[in-house]
Amino acid sequence: MSTTFRTAHEFFLGEKADVIVRRIAIISAIVGFSLHLLFWTLIQADWLKISGESSEMFHSPLSSLYTPFSILLAYEVYQLIRTIPESFSSSVGKQYEIATLLVVRDILKRLSNVESQEEWVIDDDLLFLVIECVAFLVLFYTSLVYHRISKDSKNENFESQKLSSFIYSKEVIASLMLIVFIVITFTSMSGWIESVMDGKGSVNREIFFLDFFTFLILADILILLISYWFYTDFGNLARNTGFVLSTVIIRVAISSPGVSAMFLFGLSGIIGIAIIRISINDTIANQSLIKN
Repeated sequence: MSTTFRTAHEFFLGEKADVIVRRIAIISAIVGFSLHLLFWTLIQADWLKISGESSEMFHSPLSSLYTPFSILLAYEVYQLIRTIPESFSSSVGKQYEIATLLVVRDILKRLSNVESQEEWVIDDDLLFLVIECVAFLVLFYTSLVYHRISKDSKNENFESQKLSSFIYSKEVIASLMLIVFIVITFTSMSGWIESVMDGKGSVNREIFFLDFFTFLILADILILLISYWFYTDFGNLARNTGFVLSTVIIRVAISSPGVSAMFLFGLSGIIGIAIIRISINDTIANQSLIKN
């Protein structure tokens, strides 16, 4: 049973699968961008009519950037699921990448709406745009820091047998999250299409990501509880609990409006940086004590 599961896990979440999914995502992003731009051109030429809330996605040629970014975000979610068996910090690092792209997508959407308006209240709109850009920079910095130092914060105190069992548990959770990803993608798309048919169909960051991060939090908590079965070190428990807290803040930010969302996104990044820095410093201090 274990061999069959690992074969299936490698088939859907292994290196070869990642190469295939990445190529599909890039091709889909290019095709999606081209089609979106084509629809905008047809609408501007009065050859195509789109009514309802979904028409906001065709106010400007900049709106066509929303589609490829959404596809790239879907690929980043897939990448996040793949990192779940690696380490808690690597998985959280991917969450910051997703949050970064979500903020960038919101900025591009806002700029496309501003461009389509005849009058722009520069005081209010520019201030919020600056806040969004600051949140983007905080999250971008957080993602880069994670890529650089997350490996140094991994826990290596497991016995080989315990480590293998723990990784296997996380592979099972990652496989379940892949199923959740597929189901939420289908339900989100079908729900949005139904809204478009009813004359609605507005787009926002809550579509797909609100539900996915809810399940991601549950998965993180489950991993946290399982990890406590293998080790009871308070430092690692507190660190992973802090990562769960950061994920919860991202989830709340996704459902929050305006400035509150940007503040929460930035706060999640600051918490993540603080946790990873403290973990690295603690590891270095422990190594120094051992040597002395």
